[in-house]
Amino acid sequence: MNEEILDPITISEIQFDRAACRISHLKKGLVDFLKLPKRISIVNFPIELDDGSVETFRCYRIIHNRVFGPGKGGIRYHPKVTEEEVISLAKLMTWKCALVDIPFGGAKGGVICDPKVLSDGELRRITRRFTSEFFDVIGPNTDIPAPDMYTNEQTMAWIYDTYDVLNPGSNNRPVVTGKPIDLGGSYGRREATGQGVLFATERFLVKGLIPELLDVAGARVVIQGFGNVGRVAAEMFQRQGAKIIAISDSSGGVYAAEGLDLDAVADFKKEHGCVIGLPGTLTVTNEALIELDCDILIPAAIGNQIHAGNAQNIKARLIVEAANNPTTPTADVILQQKGIYIIPDIVANAGGVTVSYFEWVQNQSNEQWELEVVNRKLKRKMYHCVDTVFKRWQSFVVGEEKVIDKDSGEPMGCPDFRTVALVTAIERVANATLLRGIWP
Repeated sequence: MNEEILDPITISEIQFDRAACRISHLKKGLVDFLKLPKRISIVNFPIELDDGSVETFRCYRIIHNRVFGPGKGGIRYHPKVTEEEVISLAKLMTWKCALVDIPFGGAKGGVICDPKVLSDGELRRITRRFTSEFFDVIGPNTDIPAPDMYTNEQTMAWIYDTYDVLNPGSNNRPVVTGKPIDLGGSYGRREATGQGVLFATERFLVKGLIPELLDVAGARVVIQGFGNVGRVAAEMFQRQGAKIIAISDSSGGVYAAEGLDLDAVADFKKEHGCVIGLPGTLTVTNEALIELDCDILIPAAIGNQIHAGNAQNIKARLIVEAANNPTTPTADVILQQKGIYIIPDIVANAGGVTVSYFEWVQNQSNEQWELEVVNRKLKRKMYHCVDTVFKRWQSFVVGEEKVIDKDSGEPMGCPDFRTVALVTAIERVANATLLRGIWP
């Protein structure tokens, strides 16, 4: 793994290049434009902590592309946030929004801090200062934040309130999504990413590419991550008859061949702070969990968990990327050679931004949709997204779309689902850019 290039910018460019070379009408200048962020905003500000000391925090808000509409993307609070990571995630949001066909561009934000050692008061002050510093950047029709790593409904409530105080007399609810229900949040938003993971998996399996696995019912599922996305996905899959045989958090995981009691896992974690040690289970490391024999592997934690060092040992029949960038480009090649299918992140975890869009629409029109309406619309969007990528992939399989390698002069092989999804998304953004025209 040490020899593999794992920095987020390089990974996003490799993924982009693998797709862009299959789009014949892309001009170099347009390629350069699509690769680069539209705007990078960096702010440093001081915050007085509870003990009276002062600490300076660095924050980012980056818009990659706005050809379809306002920037859209979460804000993460983490000590290891980097500019490169935020740029790569903003790019991913552009492709995700384009693929799922919602009128947003890609954006992302981050604050370099450790939420685990900060009080609620300190987090509130950081959030309000962040909002005031980026007041001219974010807005209901320009750039719309949402929850991400270590941010939540309360964080969004603070952003909304601060923005509303600074911009009185307007409907400011659409400035953020992922808000509490009482402040204009959408039913189903908290569960949306995990719910979308299930919908994407269901739709993929009925295509019949894995004959022995046509439904999630009875499938043995391993999930890395027991945060909001991983836990919700586990509950959703179990409700549909899947058997969750292993799950983990940052400290490690637990395994039970006959399936885990998710309520017991949640109660144990709440009491002990981790899942390790749950009675009746075996302890596994996060590294070993990835290599467990299972039908469906769902990475729902951090990036680069499936890499050159372990891809050859993956035993799952299907990988569903609930996390962003969990699989490296080298691992993609190995897994394709092994015949292991991947539902890529820009498809699998698009449920979150889709329901964020629903929330934004509800806020703009002062409506509140019932949960059934939200889930029905989400299911339709996720099914259509999978259908679109699958149909495009089939056109490569049967040779309807032949691409010649510029270096060798030979036809290129059939791409994996990630590349096909990116081809579709990049084409949509490129075509929209050209339709709008190059100004002036």
